Amino acid sequence: MRFGVTLFTSDRGITPAAAARAAEDAGFDAFYVPEHTHIPARREAAHPATGDSSLPDDRYMRTLDPWVALGTAVPVTSTIRLGTCVALPVEHDVLTLAKTIATVDHLSGGRVTLGVGFGWNLDELRDHGVRIDRRRTMLREYLEAMQSLWDQDEAEYHGEFVDFDAAWAWPKTVQRPRVPVVVGCAGNDKNFRWIARNADGWMTTPREGALEDGITGLRRAWTEAGREGDPLISALVPGRPDPDELARWRDLGVTEAICGMPDADEPTVAAYLQHLAGRIAHLREPRPRAAPAAGAAAE
Repeated sequence: MRFGVTLFTSDRGITPAAAARAAEDAGFDAFYVPEHTHIPARREAAHPATGDSSLPDDRYMRTLDPWVALGTAVPVTSTIRLGTCVALPVEHDVLTLAKTIATVDHLSGGRVTLGVGFGWNLDELRDHGVRIDRRRTMLREYLEAMQSLWDQDEAEYHGEFVDFDAAWAWPKTVQRPRVPVVVGCAGNDKNFRWIARNADGWMTTPREGALEDGITGLRRAWTEAGREGDPLISALVPGRPDPDELARWRDLGVTEAICGMPDADEPTVAAYLQHLAGRIAHLREPRPRAAPAAGAAAE
């Protein structure tokens, strides 16, 4: 099982570049950031944690752009994967977004993971002109269209929400035919069927209950959809990580556990990550040893 960390980025506290560098130095495998373009002041949508229109954290309205944030981490890291937890593709122009993601994947040497969501904040989606009753179809078309732009020399797509004729677009993603796509959502049969048809895996919510039931349901949907191999399973760790619980997740087949991190000053965050890394060291997969450079003498 791999281990990632997620930073609720804002215009306060540690920068994404410093946080990603500290996470890589501590031995973590992935660094994730969220996305909200804005938060409407007059809201009706219920937050999953509060159950009403109130927000549990003012950083929702202060969130940095995820791709700019991850872009700043590219030149100061070399191994850690850079991902979203989660992005909202349907709030963007699909051609521009495909270019942005491909650019980050190209410049990072193929280290992007695209975590996406359907969007719980319906008020935010409406401001972007998203039809709430069709947002799943819209997200599917976005993923299909972006994959065509990333993998084909001359791409075109014709759908209900995305429609463009043959076009050239570079850079292509290093990872082909697309960057890994995991869907952050509740664990239910409807979502699992969608993931099995359109994505590469599932990212749990922090409030997910019986994880083993969800994993069983996802694998069943995966098999029924005729998919080969196993789906990716990225599980968000609620609160303080419990090594015994993480060991159980590993045995269940969780691909990656994602822990939260504070947005305090850089020394505080670096110390926290080093402490967290020590608590989970016995559970981590050993990193493969880098091959020696061409012409290097054998030890």
